[in-house]
Amino acid sequence: MLQRTIPLALVFIMGILTTIQFYIPHPISQEFYRTTIDWMNGISSMAIILAIGSLVKHHWTKVSRGQNVIYSSTTLIALTAMALIGFIGGIGQHSLFQKLFENVQIPLQATMFSLLAFFMASAAYRAFRAKTFEATLLLLAAFIVMIGMIPLGYFISPGISAFSQWILDVPNMAAKRGIMIGVGLGMISTSLKIILGIERNWLGG
Repeated sequence: MLQRTIPLALVFIMGILTTIQFYIPHPISQEFYRTTIDWMNGISSMAIILAIGSLVKHHWTKVSRGQNVIYSSTTLIALTAMALIGFIGGIGQHSLFQKLFENVQIPLQATMFSLLAFFMASAAYRAFRAKTFEATLLLLAAFIVMIGMIPLGYFISPGISAFSQWILDVPNMAAKRGIMIGVGLGMISTSLKIILGIERNWLGG
């Protein structure tokens, strides 16, 4: 019983106290909020240990079973090597760790995102079938934005890039703000349900 009551009581008390400080900007409440954030950052940083342990366990299991041995072995070797290089040589601006990050990690990320562009174009073509008027508008807007974001669109006509930016700044931003308002209201309702003990799935079971 205490295993569920104590966490619920702690969540209720901390939720109420951290919410009140937004409406009562007293130095005591602000200091309490800053202290709470520091504790949260410290506790959250411990999750890195769990993440590393989960990653090592996942790939070590695959190597042991002979599944994707090359990729899993590469992941484990890279993880170990970067950790040792960071601990031994530091992570300064001109360190080996930083050079490996800039010359290996960043180019790999750029390559991955460049490949994703083709998958996104293919998925957009399959998803935005021009069966209705709304789907046709979405398809045209997606095509104009994709063309306007690459140098080819500017060479065809500078107006394409300008119109593409207008689509992102006006209609897209309006829809984005509507979605963010909905997300915010959802976060508020979910937070209240957790603070009041209505939502208890985070306790497990």
